[in-house]
Amino acid sequence: MKFVDEALIDIAAGDGGNGCVSFRHEKYKEFGGPNGGDGGRGGHVFAVADPNLNTLVDFRYSRRHEAKRGQHGMGSDMFGAAGEDITLKVPVGTLINDAETGELLYELLTPGEKIMIAKGGDGGFGNMRFKSAINRAPRQKTPGWPGEKKSLKLELKVLADVGLLGMPNAGKSTFIAAVSNARPKIADYPFTTLHPNLGVVRVGPEQSFVVADIPGLIEGASEGAGLGHLFLRHLQRTRLLLHMVDIAPFDEGVDPVAQAKAIVAELKKYDKALHDKPRWLVLNKLDMVPAEEREARVKDFVKRFKWKGPVFEISALTREGCESLVQAIYRHIRAEQDAAAPEAAPDPRFAPDPE
Repeated sequence: MKFVDEALIDIAAGDGGNGCVSFRHEKYKEFGGPNGGDGGRGGHVFAVADPNLNTLVDFRYSRRHEAKRGQHGMGSDMFGAAGEDITLKVPVGTLINDAETGELLYELLTPGEKIMIAKGGDGGFGNMRFKSAINRAPRQKTPGWPGEKKSLKLELKVLADVGLLGMPNAGKSTFIAAVSNARPKIADYPFTTLHPNLGVVRVGPEQSFVVADIPGLIEGASEGAGLGHLFLRHLQRTRLLLHMVDIAPFDEGVDPVAQAKAIVAELKKYDKALHDKPRWLVLNKLDMVPAEEREARVKDFVKRFKWKGPVFEISALTREGCESLVQAIYRHIRAEQDAAAPEAAPDPRFAPDPE
């Protein structure tokens, strides 16, 4: 399925039905009085977060979404039926923005969360509403109110705990395939990954986290070079970034330190908040470095990169070092979750007696 993370749509809630002018006509009742009912409300437009979706491709080819209008009021005190609502299914993590102003209107972050994004118009009043002591035979009615109409921009930011960051061919796809259930395309040429891949990493029973792999970044990405800049938004909700570096590039003229510095610079240009997220350095492809040279090469990289944070040495291909990295990631995520959880209020039944 084609991965689409942006879409423009037009939505229209249903108009309310018109009120009715009618009078009761019964045998032996010459002046039966007004009995025109109200019109029904127009249909609402809802959006619901569907955990089974991971792309907005359905909205790329279906831009107009309209709810039904309400039924008009009728005689015999009959109100019109409400218009049928419509529900748009979107992936979890979808932002709904005003297409004209760019204002963020709604955010769907919880599976099954449902919100009204356009309200149907109320129905008009029938003439029975206008009956009074001085107006026994009203002929007034009101039309239905129009439903809301909006032009919206849908934007998907995948929900993941960990984001993989790095140059093309740094081994991100190999890593996510080694530790999770994801099966991304892996090949020996740049830009094999063309869209984000999500993988669930199982650490133990009921213990897991989600990893997002985005297309590799290159220098100039913040100005539009390459593919990764299109998908950097998918890292904005992560708790941790893994900066993966190919410690043994095939081309001898390539300096891994210069590449790593370029990635950090592009990250800072794109979004300062994303740059300031917790970030760990993962030196990959150790299997390509002779065992007697590994320690010296890692020390040289860390020194020239001037890195002060956590460093992990792995080989995604042979899975060497992957298990310890996965366990460290899970401990970090759990610690963040525990720190963010609100403290439980003390039970008043066990509160100490006031002195």
